[in-house]
Amino acid sequence: MAVARARRIERRELRDLRRWVERTDTFVHLSVLALVPLLVAVVTALSNAVDQLSFLLFPPLAAGSYTLFADPEGKYSSPTRFVVGLTAGALCGWSALTASGAVGLTDGVGPLSSGAFEAALAVFATGVVTWAVDVEEPSAYSTALLALLVPADQERAFVLSVFAASSIVAAVFYVWRERFYEQRAQILYESVEGDDRVLVPMRGQNPDSTAMLAARLAGAHDAGKVVLLDLVADADAAALERDLLDDQRERRRVATDGGDTADEATGDADTTADEATGDADTTVDAVADDGGEDTRERAVAETARRLEARASDIETQVGVPCQVVVAVVGGSPAATVRKAAVETNCDLIAAAYEERNGGLSPFVRGLFRGRTDVIVHRSRTGRTRWRRVLVPVRGASDVAHGMLDFAVRLTGKTGLVSVATCVTGDRARRRGEEMLADLVAAFDGNFETRVSTESIEDYLAETAGDFDLVVIGASRERTAASRLVSPPTFERIRDVDADVAVVDRN
Repeated sequence: MAVARARRIERRELRDLRRWVERTDTFVHLSVLALVPLLVAVVTALSNAVDQLSFLLFPPLAAGSYTLFADPEGKYSSPTRFVVGLTAGALCGWSALTASGAVGLTDGVGPLSSGAFEAALAVFATGVVTWAVDVEEPSAYSTALLALLVPADQERAFVLSVFAASSIVAAVFYVWRERFYEQRAQILYESVEGDDRVLVPMRGQNPDSTAMLAARLAGAHDAGKVVLLDLVADADAAALERDLLDDQRERRRVATDGGDTADEATGDADTTADEATGDADTTVDAVADDGGEDTRERAVAETARRLEARASDIETQVGVPCQVVVAVVGGSPAATVRKAAVETNCDLIAAAYEERNGGLSPFVRGLFRGRTDVIVHRSRTGRTRWRRVLVPVRGASDVAHGMLDFAVRLTGKTGLVSVATCVTGDRARRRGEEMLADLVAAFDGNFETRVSTESIEDYLAETAGDFDLVVIGASRERTAASRLVSPPTFERIRDVDADVAVVDRN
């Protein structure tokens, strides 16, 4: 017992650590801590090995490197700007020193001192040159002033060393940004790596719409699949339904692979689906008429026909494999669904919304207590396509990453994902804009970002009607006291005129 508990604690700590690393600001800071000292060490080693490399280049190089890595999407994040800016500064300092000597205005009093005129001319020239060629770089002013301290016989070597060292840093930064920072969604975010094998318990409000949502989520990945789950009360009904499903599946396979009609020969998906549905109807009639089967058997046969027809529709319309399984409820329906997700190798449960007494039903709450990711879908009109999706977020968390990943999968290349956050005042607006920019930068898709000073309820009441779907988090990280004082957002927006999907990362 103690060992199992220790393992659970270890897994939870590792999961929390990974989710902390997933945050963009954490990833950037860790990269700064790892790469900037390493780059300075490399340049220092080169400086010790090559006499022409001056130690005076280290301060601007370290400062400029930090600026690059700390703000990879910012104004000064261009590798070209970094190299040209630092080199231009060194050239301007050298030129200012030469010009001052030519006109006799050199007034330095020691080997490591420079005159006021030289310093002013170096800074002025740096500002003019970097502005003119649009390579303004803060560290350029450092290299300009440090060039004034270089001995006369080492000025050329100093400029070359600035160019060489800054080029090394720029090359490493470019590789890091293109191969790691820009691809961090695929490298770090667990939601992008999985959630492509989806289990759909066929119960609740409009499960057919939820099944289609699951299919579109799974269809975004090559390895995606959908499993429709029917929950029954006794083993006899389950055995009968499994037999009927096996028979219908075999008929559908024959209709797809071995048909003789021209439409089947050309792979006509609509004809195949119609034939499969017709075979299912035939099976129902056989069960219903064979010796006067009772009402329960008729209901089982109708359920099997409906589920197999839905699976056929999913495969035809979305192109993702879909199967139907039957499970006997042994106590808690939620526990049965969680067990079925493990047995069918599914990493996401998509359930239709259910409520009781104004809140989530015990079934949905039971799904949230499992170890499999869950998305709960509340359908308004039975929609099966979602082109415009709104994703309100509070921060750049792992849940937000999962919500954006789901939204991008649903909208595809032609839809629009609107990512919004609500802040407490105008002072927090800039931080909200930066957070949203970092959040969407890791994903490929059509995005717009919105920052509002309204409450989340008021904002959604005004804007949700413009979208097909609102994707929100389950707020599972909040304490029980916090949830008691203020219920989760999805429980406070029952009247929004759009579908709602509640995401819980387990």
